[in-house]
Amino acid sequence: FIVAANHANYLDGVVLATALPRKISFLVMPRVYRATPLHPYFHDHVGSIPVSLARPDPGAIRRALRVLEQGGVVGIFPEGPFSQYGQLVRGQPGVALVALRSGVPVVPAAISGTFEALASRRFFVPRRVPLAVRFGKPLRFTRLRQRATQGLRADVTGGIMEEIAALLAADESRASAGLPR
Repeated sequence: FIVAANHANYLDGVVLATALPRKISFLVMPRVYRATPLHPYFHDHVGSIPVSLARPDPGAIRRALRVLEQGGVVGIFPEGPFSQYGQLVRGQPGVALVALRSGVPVVPAAISGTFEALASRRFFVPRRVPLAVRFGKPLRFTRLRQRATQGLRADVTGGIMEEIAALLAADESRASAGLPR
């Protein structure tokens, strides 16, 4: 399956990987993949899939589909790069493309607390804050044999993002009511 989550910063991948008891092959942008000379070795070891955001990347899509065909889990942050202000932004159509080509379910996930953990932090050392991951019900899309139209990809991406937004809103409501996340 594909797990699709909101994206505030680098902690999201760590938190999501900890919350899900299966190995996740995350799609990662080049800036993250090559953040330091050691990052490529780490990402190769954990099965990350580098993806270009500057242009369509069919090679990354093929690698993600191969992971899914082998029964693996692909992690996608549909927003693309980190959120600047901790607010959910419009998703990119890559998640829809992979979902429609593979026919596997998409599990929406809402990660909370990671933005607050790193907001205004020097040297990217997180502060102690409550973290939570809330998973939604799997979304199923019909596998397409032909090319998905731009409109269909936008609709599917929008639906996934709406589910993530609803999970985030439910988490915020629980927190404001003093309930555990």
